[in-house]
Amino acid sequence: MARRPTTAGERLPSKASGLLYGIGFGGFVDGIVLHQILQWHHMISSVDGRDPGTLAGLEANTVADGFFHLGTWLAAVAGMVTALVAWRQGRIAPSWRFHLGLVVAGWGLFDLVEGLVDHHILGVHHVRDDLGGPLAWDLGFLLSGVLLVAVGALVHRRGVRDLEARADARSDRQPSAGGTPP
Repeated sequence: MARRPTTAGERLPSKASGLLYGIGFGGFVDGIVLHQILQWHHMISSVDGRDPGTLAGLEANTVADGFFHLGTWLAAVAGMVTALVAWRQGRIAPSWRFHLGLVVAGWGLFDLVEGLVDHHILGVHHVRDDLGGPLAWDLGFLLSGVLLVAVGALVHRRGVRDLEARADARSDRQPSAGGTPP
């Protein structure tokens, strides 16, 4: 199907809210599941003097985890605010696939950025600090980010196609200029 060009007065559906929700959701999954439930690592568990096996280290990691959760919560709130703004502007796409794909891709972006920055560049923690931080787990985390971005992009693209098909169907039903409907 050919992509329908937008006119000057037409505004594309907003993608920001879905991506921000996904970033926030990805952070929630990481923080709640890996930090709190499984306790595989904390935010700064690989930093010298911050071993969560000590009371002082656990306290420092708990504070760092709190700031991490605050950041992911702010991303989710930003997603909500941008969704409301887009809704008021008439830029919310009426397609679950459009939005779900962006949320999944946003989760993957979170995993990629957090994995690269915290695990590889800064080295403040690793996926399995409880096992000594084996590289395979960190690489698996990055791979999960790549897969989430890819799956999210595919689902989102199907949502875009849904929107294009709806727009084409509407334009086919519109009467031509100066004529009568078919």
